[in-house]
Amino acid sequence: MSTGLQTIKDTSAAECVGQSRINREMRFAMMRASDIEQVAAIEADAFPFPWTRGNFLDSLASAYPAWVMRSHDGRLAGYFLLMNAVDELHILNITVRPDLQGTGLGRMLLNKITELAREAGMKSVLLEVRPSNQRALHVYLHVGFEQIGIRKNYYPAGASAREDAIVMRLLLSD
Repeated sequence: MSTGLQTIKDTSAAECVGQSRINREMRFAMMRASDIEQVAAIEADAFPFPWTRGNFLDSLASAYPAWVMRSHDGRLAGYFLLMNAVDELHILNITVRPDLQGTGLGRMLLNKITELAREAGMKSVLLEVRPSNQRALHVYLHVGFEQIGIRKNYYPAGASAREDAIVMRLLLSD
């Protein structure tokens, strides 16, 4: 199945050095209700059809695993929310702050997710992504996710339009 993946520009050596510095400064913590205002602000900045503050609070109330990633100065850089389903971990939401996208932080979030999945004995990680989200598709393919299906008309796309979702899975080795 074709994803229509576009070529992403190569990163210069100077950008890689900067990315390495940024990546070393990041810290993970469990998401708390007190994080929701910042999380919702980033979500609104990152997506045309963002999750609501209520969606995040409901996820926390349901005890879904939820994590934030912060820089050394405490600024929120990214987050993810997960759902355990038998032996599969489902990524409900994964977001890097827009001004930090393209710096390797998405891969850091995915690495943390796969670490948590392995610790929980999961066999795979599942996610949905918009075909129009080329940057995310590139990252997912790079870390080993494979397309396993399409969910028709899954995402809102404005003016009563809908966009399909590409369903992807990462199989975890023992």
